[in-house]
Amino acid sequence: MHIVFAASECAPWAKTGGLADVVSALPRTLAKLGHRISVFNPYYRQVAKAVPNPPVVIPSVTIPFPSYNRFVRILDGGLAEGVQNYFVDCPELFDRESFYGTPSGDYPDNAERFGLLSRAIIEATKIIGIPDVFHVHDWQTAMLAVLLRSTYFFDPVLRRIPAVLTIHNAGYQGWFPPRTMETLLLPWDMFTFDKLEHYDTVNFLKGGIVYSDAITTVSRKYAEEIQTPEFGNGLENILRQRSGDLFGILNGVDYDEWNPATDPHIAAHYSADNLAGKKECRRDLLHAFGLEGVSDGTAVIGVVSRFATQKGFDFIVEIMDKLVEEDMVLTIFGNGEEYYERLLSEMASRHPEKVRVQVKFDNVMAHKIEAGSDIFLMPSRYEPGGLNQIYSLKYGTVPVVRATGGLEDTIDEQPLGGGNGFKFWGYSSSALLDALRRALGTFRDKQEWTAIMKRGMAQDFSWDAPAKEYERVYERVIQNRN
Repeated sequence: MHIVFAASECAPWAKTGGLADVVSALPRTLAKLGHRISVFNPYYRQVAKAVPNPPVVIPSVTIPFPSYNRFVRILDGGLAEGVQNYFVDCPELFDRESFYGTPSGDYPDNAERFGLLSRAIIEATKIIGIPDVFHVHDWQTAMLAVLLRSTYFFDPVLRRIPAVLTIHNAGYQGWFPPRTMETLLLPWDMFTFDKLEHYDTVNFLKGGIVYSDAITTVSRKYAEEIQTPEFGNGLENILRQRSGDLFGILNGVDYDEWNPATDPHIAAHYSADNLAGKKECRRDLLHAFGLEGVSDGTAVIGVVSRFATQKGFDFIVEIMDKLVEEDMVLTIFGNGEEYYERLLSEMASRHPEKVRVQVKFDNVMAHKIEAGSDIFLMPSRYEPGGLNQIYSLKYGTVPVVRATGGLEDTIDEQPLGGGNGFKFWGYSSSALLDALRRALGTFRDKQEWTAIMKRGMAQDFSWDAPAKEYERVYERVIQNRN
């Protein structure tokens, strides 16, 4: 098959979260299975710094708007591990400081920016090569599926090409004013509640759900959750209507990057067969956070996260005064909402012997926390897929998580032993504290703790199995469309 990936991010050039990792790793795994893969991304300012002056594949593609045209170039991002990368170059829309907006809010022309991206990718494939299937990601490229079934409906080379939409986070949908229909030259008869209209806005993600041939999301549990009012963010009804075409496929991880036996960022290498290096990684992490004299019997709890209520930081704040009474130290690393940045820093200053916070993000330190912690904490309100808990398993760092989305699918707590971590149900700070106390109690039983570590390290969450599931989805939609 020839599969075209359309996305707003792809590691290592443009990344704000897990979307970029998926769009980097899944195509490489599919290429190993013998498929032809093309990946299209915007040529952002940050991408241009990393890939300056790439060859031009198509010097000019005309993208029409109501009273003007825009002209984009398609650039050659290179062939790597069987994946052909392309960049859509439109400087007036993508040569900006950030991908989606400024601290004061989203860019007001995001509908035009990502509507153009979707149309440019379609037009480029008519020259470079028509795929067997388009795989679009989140609201930023969901419009590609809408365009295929509307503007390009009568195009003889495209009308039978299916589109698969992956929802990485249903909380971000791309809401725009009704005039967006005219901006993108879409027919007004699509501005209805069963199509693109959503509470008097044009909803890009909803359009993708309605018009894609199949919808996937990044874990089995999250596919169930987004069909409920709690997690569907207003799209639960349309998702239930498409439930027969909705598939939960757990994200894989890249073990070439996240493997304690080979990781270049950590103090010592180790494996399930020889855990000695993990002690050195623990010492290195404590030193990096300025924690001295921590005994081997004291658990090191690590957090690497965006600081936000969605990630459960309201819980962490609520239990802090009780948690510091336990035999543990807490290392928190990341950045995000200013409220939590300030509050966590204040708490660290009140409990300097127990709590340390670094407000920044650095990939090397993220690796050090995964390797050096005994426990990894992820109390997310919702977590569509989650990657850090899977990294933690590989590094023998036992996760404590809330049972939601991909956390529920990957972490298994067994009261009588046999699990790989600890989790709590419901949504309360007391439930989180109970789960942490269970973990800290088990940590004192070194034999049982080592068994939990080794069970997690033995699990395989690589991309091999998910890629084959995506293969089956592609085959299904191609067969149905033809």
